[in-house]
Amino acid sequence: MPELPEVQTTVNGLKKVLPGLKILDVWTDLAVKKPSLRHFDDTIKNLNFFNIFKKEVIGSKVVSAERRAKNILINLSNEKTILIHLKMTGHLLYGKYKKTTAMAGQVKNEWEPAEDGPLNDPYNRFIHVVFSFSNGKHLAFCDSRKFGKVTLIKEGELKTTKHLKDIGPEPLDRNFDLKKFKNRIKERPTGRIKNVLMDQNIIAGIGNIYSDEMLWMSGIHPEEKVRNITDEKFKKMFDAMKEVLKKGISLGGDSMSDYRNILGKRGEFQLHHRAYQRKGEKCSKPGCKGVIMRIVVGGRSAHFCPVHQKLWKH
Repeated sequence: MPELPEVQTTVNGLKKVLPGLKILDVWTDLAVKKPSLRHFDDTIKNLNFFNIFKKEVIGSKVVSAERRAKNILINLSNEKTILIHLKMTGHLLYGKYKKTTAMAGQVKNEWEPAEDGPLNDPYNRFIHVVFSFSNGKHLAFCDSRKFGKVTLIKEGELKTTKHLKDIGPEPLDRNFDLKKFKNRIKERPTGRIKNVLMDQNIIAGIGNIYSDEMLWMSGIHPEEKVRNITDEKFKKMFDAMKEVLKKGISLGGDSMSDYRNILGKRGEFQLHHRAYQRKGEKCSKPGCKGVIMRIVVGGRSAHFCPVHQKLWKH
């Protein structure tokens, strides 16, 4: 799942290309009359909502793009905001696209890049939403598992909408200091730290990859209960959080799996993993003789070194 660095990388790309462009059309193959789940009712997966969405956004210009947690916010000139959550396998792609000509027995209305280059990466072929712009280019939402979310929110309701209102503070905000970090984490004193770090109501944007890397750097076992973590370890974890998230952004995100940036290119953070998906490899911490293990914590995988990330014992 794209996490804070991947979403920020996407937003950084959108900021360079979208402002000032007018939306001419929107296409999707996701809209149905009766979505299978009720929480899709106010997204473009609901046909009635999509028809309203389309009328609202066509003719508007893009003013800006920003990130809140793992959500992409595209602000429009009509004081509405398109909210996109990439979920597990989504990413946005920008370039020139064309509709394919469907042959008998094939799926209709598919799109493909109209130019050579990274957009033709096989991971970029699952196109389910396409915005057409006044410069002849497109913004395509690629999502192999189709879990992604696209909705529309009034500008004045961004802080109160159900899509954003319960999300925790941003870990890279300047005013998010060690004290605030500790206070947020300690709201779950009996929680296991791996799960608490990934709880979006506690802190925004951290998921499987970066929590593994943070805990490896700070020497904390993923199953450690929050109440057992010392002030010294909290400081190390806080510093590690800032470091790995900033590094993830500087390297263009993590493309171990599906993620690509808006030009269809892979990020490079996966080349710098110390724990995530390193099961069976020797720990790279200087002087450590451990071997990276994988366990399941609260239904999510966790990779760690059992030697320098020991579980506290009574």
